[in-house]
Amino acid sequence: MSSQDDKAQQGPPSTFLGDVVELEGLKNKKSKPGNSKLAFIEEKRKERKAEKDIEKRKRKRKKQMYRESSKYKRTEAVSLLSKKEKEKKLMARMEKATRKDKLAAVQAAQAEILLTENAGFLEAEGMERTYKFSQDEISTHVDESTAKKMFSLKLDKFGPYATRYTRNGRHLLLGGRKGHVAAFDWQTGQLACELHLMETVRDITWLHNESMFAVAQKRHVYLYNHQGTEINYLNQHIDPLALDFLPHHFLLVSIGNSGFLKYHDVSIGKLVTEMRTKLGACNIMRQNPNNAVMHLGHTNGTVTLWTPNMREPVVKMLCHRSPVAALAVKSCGNVMATAGVDGQMKIWDIRNFKDKPIQAYFTPSTASYIDFSQRSCLAVSFGSHVQIWKDAHIRKQKAPYMYHHIPGSLIRDCRFAPFEDVLGIGHKNGMDSILVPGSGEPNYDAYEANPYEEKKQKSEREVRQLLDKVPSELISLNPGDVLRADTGSIAHKLETADFKEAKEKFEPRNRKRGKSSAQRRYLRKQKNIIDGTKLELQRKLAKEADLEEKKAKGGKRKALDRFAAK
Repeated sequence: MSSQDDKAQQGPPSTFLGDVVELEGLKNKKSKPGNSKLAFIEEKRKERKAEKDIEKRKRKRKKQMYRESSKYKRTEAVSLLSKKEKEKKLMARMEKATRKDKLAAVQAAQAEILLTENAGFLEAEGMERTYKFSQDEISTHVDESTAKKMFSLKLDKFGPYATRYTRNGRHLLLGGRKGHVAAFDWQTGQLACELHLMETVRDITWLHNESMFAVAQKRHVYLYNHQGTEINYLNQHIDPLALDFLPHHFLLVSIGNSGFLKYHDVSIGKLVTEMRTKLGACNIMRQNPNNAVMHLGHTNGTVTLWTPNMREPVVKMLCHRSPVAALAVKSCGNVMATAGVDGQMKIWDIRNFKDKPIQAYFTPSTASYIDFSQRSCLAVSFGSHVQIWKDAHIRKQKAPYMYHHIPGSLIRDCRFAPFEDVLGIGHKNGMDSILVPGSGEPNYDAYEANPYEEKKQKSEREVRQLLDKVPSELISLNPGDVLRADTGSIAHKLETADFKEAKEKFEPRNRKRGKSSAQRRYLRKQKNIIDGTKLELQRKLAKEADLEEKKAKGGKRKALDRFAAK
């Protein structure tokens, strides 16, 4: 076989340049005068074969590109109207939206070659195990800038502490149970503000960026700016236990002792809705980042899913036979992890809501907090211990990926820092920041969340967020429902609609001898138009006619008639 056929069997090259050069070489190759007709036919056959191989490689590359682009699709394929319907404009808009979504996914897959950063990982040799590596051993094998991300804050007077990172992972918010609140840039150590509220702090959360944050205090929810100044007081949120913020909808969500789930729009300062869960007090609440549905864990072992446009939960799952102790949802929105008081940790596929979890694990004691990272690491805290599991939802893991222990200090929560291999642990005696190689996404989208944004970029992003704000009515369990047309309901409405007979449109006749001039046609059309001025004029004329009629009947006018309304 020729070298050309060998190249065709080696697989698709990185570019099409080799194929083009190869084909041009075959086309430009001239037969020598001594060659026979059989050699000419053989050359043509080789050219056709090379062309087929190139087309085959193109098709193969195209299929591979579409397979890789599936992970970048944000919406499912929209369902178009049937041919019987006459909504052509709606069909065209939906088809255009589908084409744009496919094109954006393909372009994102093609741009993967520009993502130069790779995720880190831990690799054990021989009989070693990764969960036996301590933070001191890891710090000796990393560079200086990475080692600075490992630190411990000793704050043993106001704990236990809750930790929250901003969406770009640059700023950290700490909230102590006894009233200590602090916000700072944890990478540079620059303190933004520090408060001593002298009141119980039950939960904290950032708002749309690091310039504002909310604190669930003993009785109500308070909003503060980056300087620590109180800017608002939400008295509708009574006895709050948990807070969360939906960044694309500008909604602050709270749940408290009363069992009411409340949505507050912070962009206009208005309470959007409040719903009674009818399941008592609740302090376990997390959001699904994919569809903005709120997940609540209750004391009867159920997890309920809520949207602000429905008075009842959209889904109600029995996850444990004991109270739910912790809850977390993966960033893709397809996987949910729950932990119960009975020491069980279950991982669920929330695309089909089956009764059986995809994986189940046991914790030595009741889990206090769980959290997913951007690259499928799952952190579980219990007592003074933290375990990190890697790919726990894909296959059954025999041992954790990493382990960390804080002696003599109960852990309240643990959160992964976005775009960093860092886990923040809030506990009774302060806060610890540890390294978890491979937990953070190494490549970030600067239009979505930029860890290195400047002041001008921050202000522009804030304006863009307000302009792109999504109404709360569009929150649903399936985000693709917004792009679907409900053809059944449209047809039903058309069938059952009671249409009134419309009056025939007035068309003035064309008259002869100058009576159909533009002005006269306009005046004749105005006869069928009724407005306020015309009605007032008609009433005035009717009054004048009544007065004339009275004069005619009464004869002589009296002295007081001069004051009558005209």
